[in-house]
Amino acid sequence: PHMGPPPTQPGPHMGPPPTQPGPHMGPPPTQPGPHMGPPPTQPGPHMGPPPSQPGPHMGPPVSHPGQYMGTPPPSGPHMGTPPQSGPHMGPPPSQPGPHMGPPPPGGMMPQPATMPQQPRQKLDPDQIPSPIEVMDADKRNRGGSQFVTNLRGQVPPLVTTPFTVVDQGNASPRYMRSTLYNLPCTSNLSKTASIPMAILIKPLAEPEQGEHPPPLVDHGETGPVRCNRCKAYISPFMQFIDGGRRFQCNLCSCINEVPAHYFNHLDHMGKRVDMYDRPELFLGSYEFLATTDYCKNNVVPSVPAFIFMIDVSYNSVRSGFVQMLCSHLHDIVENCLPRESEDEDSPIRVGFVTYDSNLHFYNVKSSLAQPQMLVVSDINDVFLPLLDGFLVSITEAAAVIDCLLEQIPKMFSETRETEVILGPVIQAGLDALRAANCAGKLIVFHSSLPIAEAPGKLKNRDDRKLLGTEKEKTILAPQNQFYTKLGQECVEQGCSVDMYLFPNSYIDVATIKEITSQTGGQVYKYNYFQANVDGQRFISDLKFNLGRAVVFDAIMRVRSSTGIRPTEFLGNFHMANTQDVELASVDSDKAIVVELKHDDELDENYGAYVQVALLYTSINGQRRLRVHNLSLNCTNTLADVFRSVDTDTLVNTLSKFACKALLTKPPKEVEEILINQSAAILACYRKNCASPSSAGQLILPEGMKLLPVYINSVMKNDAVHGSQEQLTDDRTWAMAVLQSMDVVSSVRYFYPRLIPLHDMDMVTNDQNIPKAIRCSYDRLIDTGVYLLDNGMQMFFWIGMHVSMEWLQNVFNVASAAQIDIDSQWLPELDNIMSQRVHRIIKQVRWERQRHMKLTLVRQRDKLEPWFKHFLVEDKSMDGKASYVDFLCHIHKEIRNLLS
Repeated sequence: PHMGPPPTQPGPHMGPPPTQPGPHMGPPPTQPGPHMGPPPTQPGPHMGPPPSQPGPHMGPPVSHPGQYMGTPPPSGPHMGTPPQSGPHMGPPPSQPGPHMGPPPPGGMMPQPATMPQQPRQKLDPDQIPSPIEVMDADKRNRGGSQFVTNLRGQVPPLVTTPFTVVDQGNASPRYMRSTLYNLPCTSNLSKTASIPMAILIKPLAEPEQGEHPPPLVDHGETGPVRCNRCKAYISPFMQFIDGGRRFQCNLCSCINEVPAHYFNHLDHMGKRVDMYDRPELFLGSYEFLATTDYCKNNVVPSVPAFIFMIDVSYNSVRSGFVQMLCSHLHDIVENCLPRESEDEDSPIRVGFVTYDSNLHFYNVKSSLAQPQMLVVSDINDVFLPLLDGFLVSITEAAAVIDCLLEQIPKMFSETRETEVILGPVIQAGLDALRAANCAGKLIVFHSSLPIAEAPGKLKNRDDRKLLGTEKEKTILAPQNQFYTKLGQECVEQGCSVDMYLFPNSYIDVATIKEITSQTGGQVYKYNYFQANVDGQRFISDLKFNLGRAVVFDAIMRVRSSTGIRPTEFLGNFHMANTQDVELASVDSDKAIVVELKHDDELDENYGAYVQVALLYTSINGQRRLRVHNLSLNCTNTLADVFRSVDTDTLVNTLSKFACKALLTKPPKEVEEILINQSAAILACYRKNCASPSSAGQLILPEGMKLLPVYINSVMKNDAVHGSQEQLTDDRTWAMAVLQSMDVVSSVRYFYPRLIPLHDMDMVTNDQNIPKAIRCSYDRLIDTGVYLLDNGMQMFFWIGMHVSMEWLQNVFNVASAAQIDIDSQWLPELDNIMSQRVHRIIKQVRWERQRHMKLTLVRQRDKLEPWFKHFLVEDKSMDGKASYVDFLCHIHKEIRNLLS
């Protein structure tokens, strides 16, 4: 497959033989030329094995700067015309036929009018870039190693590769990832490349084992040292001059006096002699203890509080979620609330509210024998009926809280109230935090569309027929601004809102999610909730969400060096001006994308710098500043730009821009934007960086060879692609989840992991998850069993002819037909195979941010079409292109651009 026709029989796509550089070759691979990028370490992709050594079974090389792929149908990737005909090949090159001659745009061969129509032949899927192979190659090359951040513009390993970060001046890629690590020096060069310059920031990311969290620095009453002009915080990139008495800011070049208390001498290298005693002078990430100048009204904040607000209407009680929540909630608040690593107990105070068409507050003061209930029925003008006894310490009031959680299901077991409110509930929680003068979080458990006469009332406007049409934006956008404005009020108080939804019908996620997206919160959704089916998933999600690291009342400012500036922000937050990102809360999994644009020319020698500063209130009530610094290279060469792309971060960024565009543009136009931008990027590489070659070859940059498969997957994803098979709420929920998704999650979300479980090596009892295979139905065998996960859903696919022994060991049945596919659990059996499968499922769930329900799918059964929806390399049920077809389409677009 790498050969092309023998050198003695030139075929239409050959040019001169590979051993003699000719006009279509560019410089030989061992001598880098101006358009090549780094020299490959093995024969270049346009060479293949020498003609005297045919290699029919060799896969495509994966470690070369450019993927050269023949145009379908006459040739596959890395191929000239095949040397001999076979079932998937056209006629051999020595027999002129309708497939000879140069292909027109798109790679489809012209057919003479007198000839019968030839069947269309496809690329061999094994010969096109595979995400699995790329991830495995990165693990082999960089897995298990240290990533030292002492060099400017280093491209980090893939997020799927295990590595340990050693902070030596640049922030860990767990905190900051850039789409480009070589920025174009000019805006014109940037427009030519068509790759957006963006930084994905995850300011509270958890360090991996062997890594250290950012150290806390206390500069006393004077606070941290800053640049007088741009207000950037002192960092390793600032240069001390004049014997250490002054320093030059790396962002704005202003020269500042060093405060007397901060002065120290310089050594013979011009570095401060105390550099390694001060984290802010040698680390990329660190924290400052903030002074009262950084506090609202110059007052030190109180410890934050959590308020649990439980819908006790008829639907909620009937579904069983009220009973299930109350039976677990005491254990959750006692053991799962966040705490500082050195604290035994969480300092966070808690309060409880129930509601239907009225509000019920509870006094759970520790001195009471049992809780007191106070009802607020004037929901048009909500007031707080008590202050003392509403927000309490968990340890002090444990007995009263226990008593309350036992009573709630009994009190409302006979309710017939079907109408619920929502706006007044959030307003009441906000007022409670305001009265206590603290930041905090409202955890709202809600079941149905708020149709009761009250502020925030919504009407049912569901119309699934609009999904995928030009009018879908009318149901993807909020129906009014009530929850948006209420969210902005919450942000001012540092009040974040998380929502757990349990709908049996339309609930208008598009409108009510505004309260979470404005406040840095999150939406969880459990359609048609049944306690025995969905209970474990709900409780696991609640424990995970409440237990992860979180901070409150935060403001984030992104500063950049001269020549670039932040222009666009994407994520869950509120912005009252063009610079400050306001977040009522931020947790360890929230990510924010910041797009950068040129406002001047960049200096290739100086580089570019970005500093992110997050001012926040910790769970102990301390005001702190977390600072992350990143340095990037600048270049005037397009080859250097393409060599430094982080494709995973680029795809995450493009998908979020697509979601935002869907609120104002028709879906077809958004898809065209994604296709056109991808084609423009790859055409730019082909034109400016690749060696000259036949127009019939698709050439992909080494670092971006997965761009087509990922973009095609984005366009099929539930968040971006609307279909009338979807529920409207499912679509808007998927969009809400994607908006704050980090790169680790988005890689799996767009390209699910498909793990074969039927051929595991039981002799060595290997503890690792088996190697994944490509997401295509053609890869499955009917004697196989596969686990698929994308971070949201998990499927267990069972072939019709799986061995009886395997089924007996895992399901305790003799044939696939006997498996109860309505079950969501596998029996725990006392054998190695069963234990191994359970361990893999547990490990996969542990790696994700949400508890994924296990769905059993039997081959050719009723649920198989749903499972196939996640096999993103295949053609989708509603006609979306397969990976192979999309690659042909992208190639056609590239050729149109080049011609």
